[in-house]
Amino acid sequence: MQVDLLIHSARQLVTCASPVGPKRGEAMRDVGLIEDGALAIAGETIEACGKSDELRAAYRAAQTLDATDKVICPGFVDCHTHLVFAGDRIDEFELRIKGATYLEIMAAGGGIATTVRATREAPMEQLVEGARRRLDRMFRRGTTTAECKSGYGLDTRTELKLMRVLDVLEHIHPIDLVPTFLGAHAVPPEYAGRPDDYVDLVIGEMAPAVAEWFGASHFVPEGVPFFADAFCEQSAFDSKQSRRVLEACAALGMRPKVHADEFTELGGVDVALALGATSVDHLDATGAEAIRRIAASDTVAVVLPVVNFNLGGTHFANARGLIDAGAALALSTDYNPGSSPCPSLPMTMAIACRYLRLLPAEALNAVTINAAHALALGDRTGSLEVGKRADVLIVGAPDYRHLSYNFGVNLIERVVKRGRVVTL
Repeated sequence: MQVDLLIHSARQLVTCASPVGPKRGEAMRDVGLIEDGALAIAGETIEACGKSDELRAAYRAAQTLDATDKVICPGFVDCHTHLVFAGDRIDEFELRIKGATYLEIMAAGGGIATTVRATREAPMEQLVEGARRRLDRMFRRGTTTAECKSGYGLDTRTELKLMRVLDVLEHIHPIDLVPTFLGAHAVPPEYAGRPDDYVDLVIGEMAPAVAEWFGASHFVPEGVPFFADAFCEQSAFDSKQSRRVLEACAALGMRPKVHADEFTELGGVDVALALGATSVDHLDATGAEAIRRIAASDTVAVVLPVVNFNLGGTHFANARGLIDAGAALALSTDYNPGSSPCPSLPMTMAIACRYLRLLPAEALNAVTINAAHALALGDRTGSLEVGKRADVLIVGAPDYRHLSYNFGVNLIERVVKRGRVVTL
């Protein structure tokens, strides 16, 4: 049988296959490993995966890649990022080194508000170019699908500008993008002391405007989901305000996500579970009872350990407890200019193994199949299974565990995106 691409002779082919949904519990330790593995690709989709001798006998390929002594694995899915912004927060980086906390900086008018000021002033072309460079960094490190949040506009005009940036990026960059509206990211300076009035603006003007944009975008015919998120935290929005925003967005067709328990357990998990959120993210302050409830739900728990590392913290989310309780756990970079200026999911895995006590198999499943389910895309990407999108990495190491064992080095040698070998 004729195919377009055959990758063969891998020391390990790692499928991360999970046809029944995200991996949980003991299944997190199973990466679907096939020794001397091969992958056949027809067009943009996976035609077959299995032993090299079997696939080389069954398929003739227009192009072949020899993966001898290397690993074949799924492309990574970064399911929580804020990568469209202007400026940087390097001054605040120094302030934190001197002892200031993230919340103290935010309360003093810095933090998110600093990036909002720069982003409002930036022309769209500057935002597109900056985000394109960040996507390049992510792609070179193996990310093939990424969620991108708005939230650095906090007014209708700029939030729409950020959404239009995503529309442009989807056309010019190989990474598949998933848009998320995060108008409830912070209270902008012009609404200081009036968070409920700002929530009224998000609900009454901003959300309908971005919903109209999405309805006319190319994301709709491609079947890409559209999400809404809210930052339920001190100095941001309480659980009642977050729920108001997400319920209004859900009525406009946006699927809910929640930033919850990053610093304080403020009820964000309750909001996420009550609304059937696709994911609940951060969870650094989440207690045992909330962990049990997350595990009993269909909501994916997204943990972001690079944030804790970047902020110099010694306390991390209880990812081990989430997995052991049976939750579907995903990892993500939270790529953003303030709390996580990091484009690398391999670095995220390295931190998760060392500080969150994840095994390398659990970390890999958390940035592939489970991260895909955190974006409602688990039926399309995140694993090497017949019929799924051919998003594939060739890793320059003989064992998949090197992805977590090594850090400060990029082991990704080739990226195959939708069946096409892309030059890095």
